[in-house]
Amino acid sequence: MASTVTRVRRALALALILSAPAAPASDGFCPAPGAWTMPAVQPVASQPLMSVLDHVRDRRVVLLGEQHDSMEHHRWQLHVASALLAESPDLVLALEMFPRSVQPVLDRWVAGELSEQAFLEESHWSRVWRFDPQLYLPLFHFARMHRVPMLAMNVDAAITRKVSQTGFDATPELVALGVSRPAAPTPAYRDFLWSSFSQHAAGGEGKDADPATHVPFLRFVESQQVWDRAMAQSMAGVLANRPGARVVALVGAGHAVNGWGIEHQLRDLGIRDVATLLPSDVGMTCENATPETATALFGVGESRDAETPRPRLGVWLEMAESRVAVKKVEDGSVASAAGVQVGDVFVEVAGRACRSVDEVIERIVQQAPGSWLPIRVARGETTVELVAKFPPRP
Repeated sequence: MASTVTRVRRALALALILSAPAAPASDGFCPAPGAWTMPAVQPVASQPLMSVLDHVRDRRVVLLGEQHDSMEHHRWQLHVASALLAESPDLVLALEMFPRSVQPVLDRWVAGELSEQAFLEESHWSRVWRFDPQLYLPLFHFARMHRVPMLAMNVDAAITRKVSQTGFDATPELVALGVSRPAAPTPAYRDFLWSSFSQHAAGGEGKDADPATHVPFLRFVESQQVWDRAMAQSMAGVLANRPGARVVALVGAGHAVNGWGIEHQLRDLGIRDVATLLPSDVGMTCENATPETATALFGVGESRDAETPRPRLGVWLEMAESRVAVKKVEDGSVASAAGVQVGDVFVEVAGRACRSVDEVIERIVQQAPGSWLPIRVARGETTVELVAKFPPRP
């Protein structure tokens, strides 16, 4: 079962990303596939890429929004990043996916010192992001080919979870990382967060409460903003140390749309030359677009690729006394059907010993649809043999 924070974040993603399909060019600001529109440019008309580049030429920060599991979005990001590199040789690729702690690994990757496998293992990809790496590897190879620095700009998810539980002031890890208190949210952002929090929190938690005094909600807002603040400060640090640089950031659309997230924090840090480019199939960014929604929108066509979701076992794992233990089992999951129980300790997965949570995740995501995965767990004083049966491709 997901935590309140996880549940509400999923709801926010749905609200921001899945609320409406892309529309024809004649419908408001929604561009046709392959075309651009700029909400601030009137009258509304399709724009070529060069016009968009001219419009954002003086912006030192360019946010490229995405739906994390959309290959089309990542292809679009790659094309835009390539065009921006042609204009700005001193480019830095900033990445939401990685916490700052793995920056040395990103540096070694760009320098050509690591294989793909070593890069994914040493950056703990399976733990810190968990989306299919094939979605992002073309972008990472682009950075390495052109020696474009990659910036790990996030904080570990455990820190934002702690903020959501105890608040900013009770999370000293943020001080150690140099993350300062976020600027207060705009009223529009706070209202949007409250509408999702009150509807999707456990048991309707806080439904009739006052959002100005409801502590769980206030902590949730802090956790959302810590994420934005950490990324904004990472980019601000680059610009301070490299005055001629331009930062291109790959971030979830929810952190970029309407200027509520990262851009709001950048402004508080004194950085106002920010452009937000979004694919037009992220719902709110189309029919209801305003000049505040995004600098420009790109029409993304429907993908014809068969993008198979990554296999999920449906367990929450943790390290307990140097062993991989099961903290939770999701109802209706593959793990539940296989007989995995809370408190089980993973001994072997796919016939190999398990020494870390990362190892377990890596073996799970390698499973093909419809395959069976043997698992050996320690349960009390006994060892139990289980088989996880993954569903076939839809």
